Amino acid sequence: MDRRAFLATAGAFAAAGCTALGSDDYDVGMSAHEFLPEEYTIEVGETVVWENTGSRGHTVTAYDGGIPEAAEFFATGGYESEREARDAWEDDGAGLISTGERFEHTFEVPGTHAYVCIPHEVGGMVGAILVEE
Repeated sequence: MDRRAFLATAGAFAAAGCTALGSDDYDVGMSAHEFLPEEYTIEVGETVVWENTGSRGHTVTAYDGGIPEAAEFFATGGYESEREARDAWEDDGAGLISTGERFEHTFEVPGTHAYVCIPHEVGGMVGAILVEE
């Protein structure tokens, strides 16, 4: 289900007095060792919101070679390259977002935008945003 359809459904439930859905107004959640969903499809110009829904700190860091050539790099902590984000993580654990915190990025270039949680990469915590025209 895309984000707009989900929000419309959530709004309908809330208007009907049902609050069981909570405030899940994010696109990608982060559990203990995975992005949920691992792949998420949007259109050019849309913003993706990640929320740390797990109990561990996580990063969202684009792979330098995993995004389209003209795309803007994205990473929690505001780093400008994968190397800079990795160095910051290795030096002092920088770039983490804690439980309940969010990160967002607007995608202006179509294609696959692959990313990783640096501290949980070895466990396979990777994801991709598929941007369509």
